[in-house]
Amino acid sequence: MAELMLILRMFTIMLILGFSEARMEILSNQADVPLGENHVLLCKAGGEGKISWKKDGEDLDKDGENPRIEEIDETSSKLTIVKAKIEDSGRYLCLCEFETDHRDETFIILFVYEKPAFIDIETYHEFLEGQDAVIPCNVTGQPAVEVKWKRYHQELQPNDRIRITEENSVQIKNISREDQGTYICEGKIKQRPISKETEISIVVNVSPIVKIHEEVKKVKAGPETNVSLICLVEGVPKPNITWKIPDTSDESRYKYNSDKSELTILSVVRHDYGPYTCVAKSKIGESSATIMLDVSEHPLAVLNQTEMEVESGQTISVSCNVSGHPMPTLQWFRKTTNGSLLTVDAGEGRMRLEDDYVLVIDDLTPSDGGLYTCMAISPAGNASTDLVLKTRPGKVCKVSAAPGPTSVHFTLGAPLVDGGSTITNFILQWRLESEQHWQDRLIQPTDPLVITSLVPYTSYLVRLATQNAVGPGEFSDQFTIRTQGIQGEPDKPVLVTSEGKVDGNMFSIPLTQMDDGGSPIINYIVHYRNMVDEDWRMKKLPSNLTTINLHDLQYNSEYQMEVQAVNLNGSSSPVKLNFKVPQPVPERVSKSGIGKGAVVGIVVFIFFILLLAVDVTCCYTNRCGMLMFLAVKLFGQKVPGRKTVEEGHGTSNGDLKLNGIDILRNSIPNLQTQNETKNKLQAEVTCDQAPLTKFEKTPHNGDPDIEA
Repeated sequence: MAELMLILRMFTIMLILGFSEARMEILSNQADVPLGENHVLLCKAGGEGKISWKKDGEDLDKDGENPRIEEIDETSSKLTIVKAKIEDSGRYLCLCEFETDHRDETFIILFVYEKPAFIDIETYHEFLEGQDAVIPCNVTGQPAVEVKWKRYHQELQPNDRIRITEENSVQIKNISREDQGTYICEGKIKQRPISKETEISIVVNVSPIVKIHEEVKKVKAGPETNVSLICLVEGVPKPNITWKIPDTSDESRYKYNSDKSELTILSVVRHDYGPYTCVAKSKIGESSATIMLDVSEHPLAVLNQTEMEVESGQTISVSCNVSGHPMPTLQWFRKTTNGSLLTVDAGEGRMRLEDDYVLVIDDLTPSDGGLYTCMAISPAGNASTDLVLKTRPGKVCKVSAAPGPTSVHFTLGAPLVDGGSTITNFILQWRLESEQHWQDRLIQPTDPLVITSLVPYTSYLVRLATQNAVGPGEFSDQFTIRTQGIQGEPDKPVLVTSEGKVDGNMFSIPLTQMDDGGSPIINYIVHYRNMVDEDWRMKKLPSNLTTINLHDLQYNSEYQMEVQAVNLNGSSSPVKLNFKVPQPVPERVSKSGIGKGAVVGIVVFIFFILLLAVDVTCCYTNRCGMLMFLAVKLFGQKVPGRKTVEEGHGTSNGDLKLNGIDILRNSIPNLQTQNETKNKLQAEVTCDQAPLTKFEKTPHNGDPDIEA
């Protein structure tokens, strides 16, 4: 097939040249001949003559087997090299002796080569980071092969770590991840453009490495507490991550991210405490790191009783149990009346701690009542719980009594002992020296401590006690008091300031009278004024008054008020009080800025417009409605036709007569056109005459012309 192609090529050239000139040439497919292939040389003399072949200056035998010479005609000769060998390389000369005693020659140089080939070469290599790597490349070929290494499409340049050995291998010292990638080994026949290359992939593996930010992670247990444990893992190929967890932890509350490098524990509890080990494992090796999770529990203090009501003289015992991690210390405190805390220490006193957590109080007294606190203290925080200890109030010790004409006033000289419960009442008692039965009166803590309605010039025994939720306390020492004679003027009234209130521009306050001076109260006189720019104003109020009410006060103003009680003997000294009337709060409006009044006004206006529209429609369509009624009443509008009757064209009884036919006043003619034609009279019915139902037929009177 090759020979045929060569001959066709030759004849094509001959046709192109058109045999225009005689010249010699050797036609060949290629100058480089692969080893073992057949190769044909076709010599074209350009004219008739004797053609011979030479190789490297030596004649070739026409009858030889290899190469084989064959004359095609007197102008061309073919030389065939069968299964070319390396020694077939050389200079081939074609010589032609023409009949005109003219000689001509031409030559071609053939190069026989063996293609480069890679022998036992691995195209994929894996190395461990830090190793010395050798990447071999075994290439064969003839006559001689050059080996080159390339990376990133450029020839690999040796350096301190990379060199190319005599065996054409690449040697890399202390290989790193930057050295991985694709390398190209190229085998090339020397001095010829004949080459072959192959790609070799280099992978640098890295042993797994696990890094953690904190070896100990501290958290507080709680339902809202979530903790994340993170381990940073490096390595090639990418390692698989697993976790080793404490046996006491509950894995149902665990959440992992995609590669398990982050472990999140939800709603941390104390049992999650312990070591958590992150393990990274690959085919290269294994590495791990441990995080110690230190879970602290917020302290908790629990009392076996939180409130006690105890009688004086008894013994109480209250235990307090604390828990938490780390284990908290326990301390009992007692809150004093001024708000400070007193520490309850262990000892042998009446109030002491037993077993470091039990509060014991022997022979309980009213002063022992109050608030006791058990506190758990730890680095994780503090927790406390309170014990409310209640007993009866203590005896009122420092008190004085001052008589009036008909009253006794008590004055307290020292703070009260409330027994741990708020004082609810004062019990005032009195009796005559000759009597055994005490009379008493309950007084609110905010009211004056006064016994009233006593007899002048009389000796009484008086005393008082306090009362709380547990019960009454011990009475004070009794006093012998003699009421004074009638002095005339009453005591000044008492204003209950705790119940005074301002409502708009009005002020009200309750009033009581302790002592009338032996004469009934006639009235009360109230003076008040604006403290800025107003003269005194006066009001006289009746004696049975229980509340003072002041009206029409100025907003955002301070007022001064004085109240006096008056009897027949004179007036009392005034009781004074200052109060303030604040600026009123503006009325809340809707989101659109329209108040309630405006909204009501708009609704009423719309309703009126609708009503008016209906009335106008009724007036102009049916001659009815309020407008028609007003028009008739104001302007005297009458039903047409009635005027004719009044002028004498009808009967006197108000009935209308048309063409000799009597029609009742309350009936409606339904043949108006006929009436107009005959009588030239138009009957018009207004709303007060129109029936509310459909037109009714006129009662039958025997006349067919009238029957509707």
